[in-house]
Amino acid sequence: MQLEPLAEDAWLLRFGDTIDVEVNARVHEAAARLQSSLAGVECVPAYASLLLRFNPMDWLDDEGRVSFLRLRDAINAALQQTSASKTASRELIIPVCYGGEAGEDLHDVAAHTRLSLEEVIARHTRPTYRVAMLGFAPGFPYLLGLDPALAMPRRSHPRMSVPSGSVAIGGQQTGIYPQALPGGWQLIGRTPLQLFDPTADAPSLLQPGDRVRFQVIDEHEYRRLT
Repeated sequence: MQLEPLAEDAWLLRFGDTIDVEVNARVHEAAARLQSSLAGVECVPAYASLLLRFNPMDWLDDEGRVSFLRLRDAINAALQQTSASKTASRELIIPVCYGGEAGEDLHDVAAHTRLSLEEVIARHTRPTYRVAMLGFAPGFPYLLGLDPALAMPRRSHPRMSVPSGSVAIGGQQTGIYPQALPGGWQLIGRTPLQLFDPTADAPSLLQPGDRVRFQVIDEHEYRRLT
């Protein structure tokens, strides 16, 4: 683990440089330890790193000067604790209408993976995914747990606008577009749920550490829920 200063009010903890379930679990564990021990420190997890945001004025020494050494020692002490107050992770069911206009690239994914459409859908809905991080755009969840058989390169020519709610595969990852956005991932379905609402108390429906399962719905159910 490496501690890297980014700005006068931000540091980065690096745990590795790969997309890995165990590394990401360490990131979330560290976030839980730090948030339960260090008041006023904001933790923003990524795949293999943890952004720490803080108010430098909270870390003054006896002479009234900002003491980054004091903050570093507090971070190390928190990470060495034998237990942490962890918030129980939520499990959310995300309804998805697969294929057709909702998932224009499903046939391409099936052809690339040499699987039937039904098998692609079955393999995509089988795992319980973890929200490894939010990024790219507000509320966009990067989900760990994709069946390796479904891995597929991004499109050679990204779309200028991907519909809100689109469920997609990009490389070895799957995710959900929270708004209409440019994007190059392969679209396999769409959810009627609103993933990001800036007016809500919690703008993002999904949070880092949440568990996610996809559930198949048909076009009629999709329209009913929209």
